[in-house]
Amino acid sequence: MLSGKVVVITGGAGLLGRAFCAAVAERGAAVVVADRDEAAAYSVASRICDSGGSALAQALDISVPASVQALIQSVHERWGRIDAVVNSAYPRNVNYGRRLEDVEYQDFVENTSLNLAGCFLVAQQFAAYFSRQGDGNIVNLASIYGTLAPRFSVYEGTAMTMPVEYSAIKSGVIQLTRYFAQYFKKQGLRCNSLSPGGILDGQPEMFLQAYGRLAGRKGMLEPADVAGALVFLLSDDSAYMTGQNIVVDDGFSL
Repeated sequence: MLSGKVVVITGGAGLLGRAFCAAVAERGAAVVVADRDEAAAYSVASRICDSGGSALAQALDISVPASVQALIQSVHERWGRIDAVVNSAYPRNVNYGRRLEDVEYQDFVENTSLNLAGCFLVAQQFAAYFSRQGDGNIVNLASIYGTLAPRFSVYEGTAMTMPVEYSAIKSGVIQLTRYFAQYFKKQGLRCNSLSPGGILDGQPEMFLQAYGRLAGRKGMLEPADVAGALVFLLSDDSAYMTGQNIVVDDGFSL
């Protein structure tokens, strides 16, 4: 579905990013694994190449304009074009994840700035490149908690919570997606967002059971369960979709 395309995936060495990179490469695209952890990015790219795919590792800090611009220039010099960027990096500071009452103002500001502003910066810089190129595709990673209020009951009895920054960031990502889609729709650039439900990552059994009661047969998802929707958004099968938010959550948000 993606044969011949060049796709940049930010946060490509992360939990979802690794699955995204593998899925995109398996469908024939050349994938750029862009991550702040350069060693981890090289590891992901090497595994893809060892499996017969095409991948390149690149260092990227989405909060630094020069880093984003250097990435675009490097990829363009390598392939002569870029077809899409997937905005899936999720930087946060060491205090991220506290309960609402314990979140300090500066931490809220820093976390929303790192992530939402970083998403904006990547989209802005790639949109400028795509406008010059005459076409392009931006996919932003949002979340079901960008579309509905947190269901705090699923965290009862655990040390977990739904960070307030996360809801603010992900709802902002969805609206940012619509903004870019509207702003650039006459320039051959489209922008959509993908909103996964919960992703398995070693959560306690009590949480998994509570979450599962609100979902369908699967409950919490594996990273690969979300990758098919991303491939669709990157493919020509979704050529006339822009400004949309696709939810993949096994019915949790119903």
